Amino acid sequence: MTREEIVKITNEFLVEEIEVEAEKINDNALLKEDLGIDSLDFVDIVVIVESHFGFKIKPEEMKEVKTLSQFYDYIASKVQ
Repeated sequence: MTREEIVKITNEFLVEEIEVEAEKINDNALLKEDLGIDSLDFVDIVVIVESHFGFKIKPEEMKEVKTLSQFYDYIASKVQ
């Protein structure tokens, strides 16, 4: 799966499932501060990522993930 496919799938579920405003989505957007993703949203994201990409997010691995670009990279590192 290419990074472009990961970006497309991720952006779609952020808008449709997590209800992030599409115009706020960009590589440098901070997950919490800019996109408003809270701990309840994160639980939903874990389930969605598992169903779309076939792996479980480990919370300890997400501690350093602050931006959307880092999140895409994290997913890419797991699906390669």
